[in-house]
Amino acid sequence: MGKDGDLPWRQSTDLQHFKKITMGSNLIMGRKTWDSLPGMLPGREHFVLSRGEVEGVEVITFEQAIEMEGWIIGGGEIYKLFLPYVSQLHRTIIDARVSDADTFFPDITGMGFELAEESHVEAGEKDQYDMVFQYWIKPESN
Repeated sequence: MGKDGDLPWRQSTDLQHFKKITMGSNLIMGRKTWDSLPGMLPGREHFVLSRGEVEGVEVITFEQAIEMEGWIIGGGEIYKLFLPYVSQLHRTIIDARVSDADTFFPDITGMGFELAEESHVEAGEKDQYDMVFQYWIKPESN
């Protein structure tokens, strides 16, 4: 999912999908993800989990974050931290092999998620690879 603090591909269709589903929402991320952004993403509130101050954005604690509604957008360690607490998951699978990737989305096997929707998308003009949009839910236990 990541290489040297950035995405190892350019997928315009995936970025548009991300914009559509996150618009008007809170974005919760780690400092490295914040640093990788080109700046504030319009139409969304930004919050960073960090042990220290981060210029240009509100820093929050894990406890504050789990009380908020919003999107956990990375990086890898932040995903691992929050997965036990989320009930929904949007994931894009990019049809590419990156041999020197250094950041990965955690394995969700055995965490109680069920695939609710899946959409295969062929690479468009501004995409490098085909992709699959997935929506997972974690049904409430009885």
